[in-house]
Amino acid sequence: MKYLTEFRNGEIAQRMAREIAAVTTRPWKIMEVCGGQTHSIIKNGIDQMLPAGIEMIHGPGCPVCVTPLELIDKALAIAAQPGVIFCSFGDMLRVPGTEGDLFQVKGAGGDVRVVYSPLDAVDLAVKNPDKQVVFFGVGFETTAPANAMSVHLAKRRGIKNFSLLVSHVLVPPAIAAILESPGNKVQAFLLAGHVCSVMGYWEYPPLAAKYKVPLVVTGFEPLDLLDGIRRCVLQLESGRHEVENAYERIVTFEGNQPAQKLLAEVFEVTDRAWRGIGVIPKSGWRLSEAYREFDAEERFQITGIHTEESPLCRAGDVLRGAIKPAECAAFGKECTPRHPLGATMVSSEGACAAYYNYGRFMSAEELASVGSGLTRPSQNLDLRQTA
Repeated sequence: MKYLTEFRNGEIAQRMAREIAAVTTRPWKIMEVCGGQTHSIIKNGIDQMLPAGIEMIHGPGCPVCVTPLELIDKALAIAAQPGVIFCSFGDMLRVPGTEGDLFQVKGAGGDVRVVYSPLDAVDLAVKNPDKQVVFFGVGFETTAPANAMSVHLAKRRGIKNFSLLVSHVLVPPAIAAILESPGNKVQAFLLAGHVCSVMGYWEYPPLAAKYKVPLVVTGFEPLDLLDGIRRCVLQLESGRHEVENAYERIVTFEGNQPAQKLLAEVFEVTDRAWRGIGVIPKSGWRLSEAYREFDAEERFQITGIHTEESPLCRAGDVLRGAIKPAECAAFGKECTPRHPLGATMVSSEGACAAYYNYGRFMSAEELASVGSGLTRPSQNLDLRQTA
């Protein structure tokens, strides 16, 4: 209760929004990197509280959304093989590949299981020595330590029937790629607090200096986000470009050094394809040579994958911040959470799902008349009711 009162106070939020408006003298475009932050911004109507010149651009910070289609198709091919137990977090089961998803593989007889930790998959390998157990390791730096620990533990215990299908991506190279992309509009970034809780923010000062952009480490509650936006605007207005930590209760400059040591042992940096964006150099991890025997791609040698995105889906443009979800012609029509065309509508952190779930494709009159529990986004920030 105290936590919610402290970080979801509507009166303080309104005051912070007025402070932002008071210092804003020109338009600014700020990107939140994390999909969880996107959902909090849209759910609570934070973007609607800001002065007209401040635009929030939704970045590619949803790990499910940026997992490349080719890797989804490889997951489907591996999961369909006899003798395989394919494990994943639940948010990956409905992400569409070229043909179908993991739910459909399960429905066709594949042994696809939802687990709550990669260590659960290691336990399954111990209990099923006659099966090959594969865990789909997806995510940014936040989820990587647990995945690294799973293969570290499997190697230490001599478990030969466990492997990891790796799709880990890194935030700093993605920010650099966005800033270097043609037509880039982003002038400042809110950094994801949970990523920085693992990695710290020692990697970011060179980015701020090179590209002359403010970078602010930010949490996920409404007041966290408003504080991050306020700090970005103050820097932009004064011509500064620094890294600030607005999430000091969780994040330190150094980050979690034991976790970073494990990551450096188990993984190595590699070029990585991002769905809808393309290959970003040195933007991901793969298993290092010492752990390569646990690489599911090498173990199963899936080849001949031909990928094809839906021609109606503009998820790539959404992930790059080029358009808002509702600007896609298929949004809310051919593409809905029940029948998604792309990962940005499937994922609980996807920008398209956020816009759909909180009625950002409706007029105010339509939104007010919906009987499914939706309310006007601007009303959601009466956060004292949730405290």
